[in-house]
Amino acid sequence: MSSLQYATPASVQEAVALLAKAEGKARILAGGTDLLVQMRAGMVDPALIVDIKKIPGLRTVTREGGGYRIGAAVAGAELSDRADISKDWPGVVEAFDLIGSTQIQGRASLGGNLCNASPAADSVPALVAAGAKATVAGPGGTRIVPVEEIPTGPGRTSLKPGEFIVDFVLPAKAAGTGDAYLRLIPRTEMDIAVVGVGVCLTLDAAGVCTAARVALGAVAPTVLLVPDAAKALVGSRLDEAALQKLDAAAQAACRPINDKRGTIAYRTKVAGVLARRAALIAADRARTN
Repeated sequence: MSSLQYATPASVQEAVALLAKAEGKARILAGGTDLLVQMRAGMVDPALIVDIKKIPGLRTVTREGGGYRIGAAVAGAELSDRADISKDWPGVVEAFDLIGSTQIQGRASLGGNLCNASPAADSVPALVAAGAKATVAGPGGTRIVPVEEIPTGPGRTSLKPGEFIVDFVLPAKAAGTGDAYLRLIPRTEMDIAVVGVGVCLTLDAAGVCTAARVALGAVAPTVLLVPDAAKALVGSRLDEAALQKLDAAAQAACRPINDKRGTIAYRTKVAGVLARRAALIAADRARTN
């Protein structure tokens, strides 16, 4: 390992300046559950670690416009302690709760889970389905980016030199809206998803789906937002015909690989099954919202 420097900026502007000066040789420390493991394994060798936890707002959750602004360094355990978010966006909280052990939950952050850019990241499909957006700060100022546009491939993001994620915005939840996240893993706990599916949908007073978002994880180089899967639900009461169309659309969107966790055929089939199940859970929640 080369000489390593550590910085704890007190503002977003200070963090941006440090990152820009490091010319791509810096890494952000939010929770560290990925970064520290990767450093120990020799996968990354940064010259500078920029710890963002001391920046105001990056470890807080606030209500905003009927929705929520969640700091990029907020830990999973802190998010699940919020009864209001758990009620409004249970799928997002449940997905974040699936990351690692209790100890990991005390450190792992939404920003880190997204920027690690694993196709199998659990929180990302749920955030995408919910329509979450990320606030990105950099030398050119701040910009708002849909979560699905941040990862560009395994371990790669669309963030430009000097940029980092400051926070996430979960939108105000419309009446009759419910969300859900499901995954399949080889073991009962603490494993990486073979497939993950996030669904968010809105039902009108007659029980007809008026809007939907469906996101798939671990079946392509990045988490996928699947418009055809959403179209299968809109206009339906989630009857069997609509669920079959959803299943088919989810499978058609898959571009998985064969690995030790599952074959292409298995992952593709499971994506359709989980999409159906997650849609039904989201619909049940929508009816009580």
